[in-house]
Amino acid sequence: MKKIIKLSAALLLVLTASSCKKYLDIEPVGKVIPTTAEDFRALLNSGYTGFAEHKSMLALRTDELLLNENEEGTAAYRDSYKWNDANPDPVSTAFPYIAFYKSIFYANSVIADVENRAGKTPETAQLKGEAYLLRAYNHFELLNLYAKSYDKSTASTDRGVPLAVTVNLEQNYKPASVEAVYNQIFSDLAEGQKLLNVDNFDAGKNYRFTRRAALAFAARIYEFRGEWANALKASQDALALGNQLEDLNAGENPLLPNQYTSKENIMSMEDAFNSDLTKISFIAPHLIGIYNQENDKRFALYFGRSGSRYIGKKGASSEYKISFRNGELYLIQAEAALQTGNLSVALQSLMALKAKRLTPAYFATEQTRISGLDKAGLLQEILNERERELALEGHRWYDLKRYGQPELKHTVNGVTYTLQKNDPRYVIRFPQEAITANPNLQ
Repeated sequence: MKKIIKLSAALLLVLTASSCKKYLDIEPVGKVIPTTAEDFRALLNSGYTGFAEHKSMLALRTDELLLNENEEGTAAYRDSYKWNDANPDPVSTAFPYIAFYKSIFYANSVIADVENRAGKTPETAQLKGEAYLLRAYNHFELLNLYAKSYDKSTASTDRGVPLAVTVNLEQNYKPASVEAVYNQIFSDLAEGQKLLNVDNFDAGKNYRFTRRAALAFAARIYEFRGEWANALKASQDALALGNQLEDLNAGENPLLPNQYTSKENIMSMEDAFNSDLTKISFIAPHLIGIYNQENDKRFALYFGRSGSRYIGKKGASSEYKISFRNGELYLIQAEAALQTGNLSVALQSLMALKAKRLTPAYFATEQTRISGLDKAGLLQEILNERERELALEGHRWYDLKRYGQPELKHTVNGVTYTLQKNDPRYVIRFPQEAITANPNLQ
């Protein structure tokens, strides 16, 4: 199978200040300065390929997975499973931090120089627009890992993450407020949308930001902030550019929505699930329990038997690449419509997705049941459907943060660990390596 992204970081701006090189661990390759659109595409590809891999680790912190204590490699993830970010074992795999800023560095380099060096053309405009979006997406993920969920009343004082918006080798990486980081994200989103001129890239190149991906990203931002009218409009605008869903009733081996070749895949930069975590985890009873195993077609496609347990199948192939897809947009549309009081649109959006995921007979039964739900019941059904549709892809942790931050319990070697309701550990601590390099993160 053709690899989606295999371009290396062969082109870099010449760096002279050792402090930034040491902090970001970026080494210049030769002394080549990019001058053509092709050069800058290779440079930006380094930002895409270097994007952090963290969402599968988020699934370990939720009620989606159990840790397989009998499997070699478990020790690297045990602390994440126990929500032990303060004093992890030296062998533990930390959540990424530097990787985000490496990706931002490449985006900043393109933003700063692509038009000056390669001219102003539709191609360079697209490149610069993608770079703005990539920078925004990195800051967005950093914020949702290492800061509190957005609260309008406290966002201006809640600590966020460092903003990196220039190729400044002496930059002070001091955390900005949550509000300030979101303001920058919105600014980058707006600047990027002015420049983007491609609606969709063909499979194999659809790891890149497009007009459609920018709208899907906007819908997710507004959803996370609870700005429901804006979330509804962005999701509808994105779906207006392409609203197809994979029909999982179509044959024995249907294309899955998280495959990069799927017609509903909007952007495929990230792995759907990390294969390393497949080896050291089982699917938790909670997640198994929310599916109708016989009539929800996703169950057998997402999970497979391993003895008496189930394991995830999403990390079984490099075909599974997903960042944004139509299934998520239908769910954002449903959630936003409900929160703005439009229950009929919410129900219509939810059932449009279910029609492509459930057997016809079971869908008819579900349609009758769900049509009778009140607003609270319909919201819970939408959140349950997010679990089913987006299982193991990192969304569950963010949804738990957005809705109540409930108590969770995990057991390791017979010892039960508890994440309390509204526990401060719903905000992940900056990795010790990052704190050591930058005391401002203390």
